[in-house]
Amino acid sequence: MPHYLSLGSIPKKRHTAHRTTPGYKGEGIFYEEVVSTHGFSRAYSIAYHLKPPTRVKRVEPAGEQKVTASEQRVLRHHHLKTLAMPAAGDPITGRVPLFTNADVTLWRCRPTKPQAELFRNALADEIVFVHKGSGKLHTHFGVLHFRPCDYVVIPRCTTYQFEFDAGPPPDLLVIESPRAVGFPDRYLNPDGQFRLGAPFCERDLHGPTELTPIDREEDVPVVIKDGHRLTRYVLAHHPFDVIGWDGMVYPFTFNADDFEPITGTIHQPPPIHQTFEGRGGFVVCTFAPRMLDTHPEAVKIPYAHSNVESDEVLYYVRGKFGSRRGVDECSFTLHPHGIPHGPHPGTINASWAMTRTDELAVMVDTFRPLYLTMEAEAFDDPAYPLSWLD
Repeated sequence: MPHYLSLGSIPKKRHTAHRTTPGYKGEGIFYEEVVSTHGFSRAYSIAYHLKPPTRVKRVEPAGEQKVTASEQRVLRHHHLKTLAMPAAGDPITGRVPLFTNADVTLWRCRPTKPQAELFRNALADEIVFVHKGSGKLHTHFGVLHFRPCDYVVIPRCTTYQFEFDAGPPPDLLVIESPRAVGFPDRYLNPDGQFRLGAPFCERDLHGPTELTPIDREEDVPVVIKDGHRLTRYVLAHHPFDVIGWDGMVYPFTFNADDFEPITGTIHQPPPIHQTFEGRGGFVVCTFAPRMLDTHPEAVKIPYAHSNVESDEVLYYVRGKFGSRRGVDECSFTLHPHGIPHGPHPGTINASWAMTRTDELAVMVDTFRPLYLTMEAEAFDDPAYPLSWLD
């Protein structure tokens, strides 16, 4: 979780009356909402609303956002070319699932419309990587600004709405997981602070900066997702009516270009790029621009390896990828368990004179098999498993 943050007006002590009129002893109070994780035993935030957040006028079904794994008759490597994926929908309805298992689902989203309704994911944390686009994420915790190459981390049960600036059409990678998303334990000291030597720190994390409560008594629909099911709750008052909050559960951003790569004299293994983890289910890594290995005999691109206990997805953001041929911006590669993969022929010789790489990629490693979805089949290159032949 990110560090403690406080925004707006809060009372001196938690669970005490935060009065709208100082000294008034009636029910003139702001309404407390505790947003807790792992029951009440892990990180939490406390928000104060103008009206009770429980005032629901109507509940109705809102459809499904179903994810179906494709039938994969053989174990093989995959290359999905999604640069020309058709743009459609809004930041929620336009999501196209590409990879899935019980721990994580990866979606691409190229919205053409503004987000139509407020949205809340009840069962999953989300990491939205902003490949292109900038704007604001409106939430009941306030306004969160984002820019290209930001990871926007949205804890489950955050009600939100994306608003994009004018400019390049937005292009998003969405990592959705029922696992709690956090930081690697090895980056944190026993006091919970990022260690000296970790590849980023608290200064690189950015939470909401503006709190502008909306006081509107009106029907406000919120689409709530729990698994595949969508439910529309119609509230009697706008939920972004929070006048203050504090705690350690809130949406935040971390920009991939703020990642500080760890390098060495010889090639370092992928875990040195780790950025987030879904507890026990997967990790997210940032392959950022960096200096290459300095030993005079160092092989400067990844060695061939077998993913014995994990499946590896790389999403290519920008730059020239020294160990791969034929991958483009917005390509995905899936290198699954049980079979080796490594640099393409000719890339080792091409790397000898290189001192730096300008590549930027997002990697998701899962500890259980990861499956292509039915939608992913349209982008899969069937010749990719043979691309290591000279």
